[in-house]
Parts: sequence; structure tokens; C-alpha cells
Amino acid sequence: MPDETYTDAIALLKADHRRVEGLFEKFESAKGGNKMKIAQEICNELKIHAVIEEEIFYPALKGKIETDTLTEAYVEHDGAKVLVNDIVAGDPEDEYFDAKVKVLSEEIKHHVHEEEMRQEGMFAQARDAAVDLVALRDEMLARKEELKPKAEAGALPPAELKVVHA
Repeated sequence: MPDETYTDAIALLKADHRRVEGLFEKFESAKGGNKMKIAQEICNELKIHAVIEEEIFYPALKGKIETDTLTEAYVEHDGAKVLVNDIVAGDPEDEYFDAKVKVLSEEIKHHVHEEEMRQEGMFAQARDAAVDLVALRDEMLARKEELKPKAEAGALPPAELKVVHA
């Protein structure tokens, strides 16, 4: 399912990053019931993004980029997932709701920076590793298309933690 609007997997992931950044900005100025709608949209976008990275993108990079970079990405995802699940289960009237969205925004900003750093970031390492980023884009787009209707129907399951805790 190729889509020429995204030149490769990295362009697709960067577009997701920009979309979520815009949603966090919208949340900051939102009022009342609109807050939950935007928070839900943020969480759905992040759930789908995490799935395509963890099922497709990250496994394709295993053994081809620095192990620490990949390991940290999984741990950062798990930290974000805890907040995503709390936000989805919460209510804008909850005492810590806005703080959870704010902290999630900060965690995502850090994660995006780590992936997008020009020289040592995950995306730069992926390009240097000669991974087939076009084939990955197609696979990731197909998976996103499977997940979007579930998100729109409010049927995405809670974000699943991947890192095994001792």
C-alpha cells in the first residue's frame, strides 16, 4: 500500500511526530469537554505510532543500529504508555489529568529528539545502515490503516508494555 506523500518510513514517522506535537499544542489551549477529545486523539495517535514502531520499524533496525539507542526507545515507549493508559482511563476533572498530559508531552518531545537527532539519532543510524525504508513505510502504512478504524471506534486496547520488569 505505497503512499507517495511519505518518501520513506522516516518521513512517515516524522509526520506522526508533527501531528502529535500539534495536538499537544491544541490541548494546552482547550477548555472543558474538548480536552478529553483532544487527549483521546493524542493517545490514539501515540498508541498507533508505538505499534508500528515496535512491530515493524524497531525490529528492522535490530543489530543494525546501536543497541542502546533501540533499548532506550523501548523503555521510553513504556514510560509513555503508562501515562497514555492513565489519561485514557481518566477525566479532565481529575486533579492530575492536565499534569499527566503535560508530562506525556515532555516525554514525547524527548523521545522525538532522540529519534530525530541529525547525526547519532535513530533515524540517522537507520539511514546509515541501509535499511529498506521504503518497504518499511509500506508495511507501516498498511498496519496503520488496520488500526485507524479501531481508534475511531474507541476500540484500541490499552497500550501494552513491552519491557520485561524484574
